[in-house]
Amino acid sequence: MAGKLEVTGYVLDTSVIIKWFSAHGEDDLDSALLLRDGLVSGNCTATVPDLILYELANALRHNPNFTSDDVKDAVAAVDDMGFAVRCADAAVMARAVETAFAYNVTVYDAYFLALAESEGTAFVTADYRFFERVKKAGNIVRLDRLYR
Repeated sequence: MAGKLEVTGYVLDTSVIIKWFSAHGEDDLDSALLLRDGLVSGNCTATVPDLILYELANALRHNPNFTSDDVKDAVAAVDDMGFAVRCADAAVMARAVETAFAYNVTVYDAYFLALAESEGTAFVTADYRFFERVKKAGNIVRLDRLYR
């Protein structure tokens, strides 16, 4: 259909979503907020593993600027954004394990990358040490380069 806007989809890393809530002193905050705004407006979509809610809650829980209510509110806000949430999948897990061994990274970090591969989309991360370790795997984009 002529004039139809193509919507871009991503798998998001927890490191990106954390920036939306702990905005003070965060690097690449502008890119993170542009991405969030694109998701809210429907210009792009996000797929995430269900693990992301645990990681987000744990990271914010250990931030001294967050109360228990702040953490619960942040998790609820992400849950309300309507991301496509994927439960653990045996085939994706097998790929994550292979990736973890190949690049000497954790399986739970590799799962996000494997999910992006499975979804046929890019994985967006603000964890640049992880990016450097796995960049040869492909389908991974640094948040600070997403809009360049």
